[in-house]
Amino acid sequence: MRTESSTFPNAEHLRASALRCLQVADPLAKAEATLKLDGNARVVGDWVGVPAGPLPGRTERPKLVSPQQVPRRSLQVVEGRAALIHALAHIELNAVNLALDIVWRFPHLPERFYRDWIGVAIEEARHFGWLREHLVSLGYEYGAFDAHDGLWEMAAKTTDDVLARLALVARTAEARGLDVSPGLRDKLARVGDVRGAEILEHILRDEIGHVAIGSHWYNAICAARGFEPLAAQQDLVQRYGAPKARGPFNREARRAAGFSEAELALLESAALVSRPPRAEG
Repeated sequence: MRTESSTFPNAEHLRASALRCLQVADPLAKAEATLKLDGNARVVGDWVGVPAGPLPGRTERPKLVSPQQVPRRSLQVVEGRAALIHALAHIELNAVNLALDIVWRFPHLPERFYRDWIGVAIEEARHFGWLREHLVSLGYEYGAFDAHDGLWEMAAKTTDDVLARLALVARTAEARGLDVSPGLRDKLARVGDVRGAEILEHILRDEIGHVAIGSHWYNAICAARGFEPLAAQQDLVQRYGAPKARGPFNREARRAAGFSEAELALLESAALVSRPPRAEG
């Protein structure tokens, strides 16, 4: 398969390279190009990029549908396990796009910010590769199942403010993975998908680090703007119409990812308030 890795010359600076990777349409070529990014490349913090086409670059498959249109399948059969692995691969490819996007889109941030998120993009590309390889071992290719685009939809809403991006994508949408990954890992293990469970265990460890990076920069930018982090988070949730918090929460993982006890208590309180009452009888 032809890739576009040759279109990323060593002399190109880090943020421009991130944009060019983001615009690659073929999923495998995008992942390969991202893995070849040089995290030590020159950073031009005041550069303002102009995309050459729609973002992110995509192929026609998988077909994108609403979350309600993605069918649930039993993990007892190969097709069901493949559908789950496909959904996870789609999330990881979206995470590649999100990390690349935050690097090129927002100027005038510390050099360390850009290098941190390039590191995240590379790890997410590695995750996509593992899941795609496992999917192929089950007899399917990426694009074989429909998928939804919830992660990127929130990214599209937060193109105007890096603080909103960090709060609502890194620390809300992506942090949700810390809560659900252990249960999915255990379900795969119970049906004998040892490789799938191993991949999810490794991804969970990495994702704690990714959300921690989001927490670090969220708190740093709040401090620079004179905002109280908890109050700012709640304001951004309301202003951008972010989804309501849903428990149960993986408290241990979220603590490791930079969530304070006060924030965890607030999340759990909001989840209880938003939960519909159970019907009697």
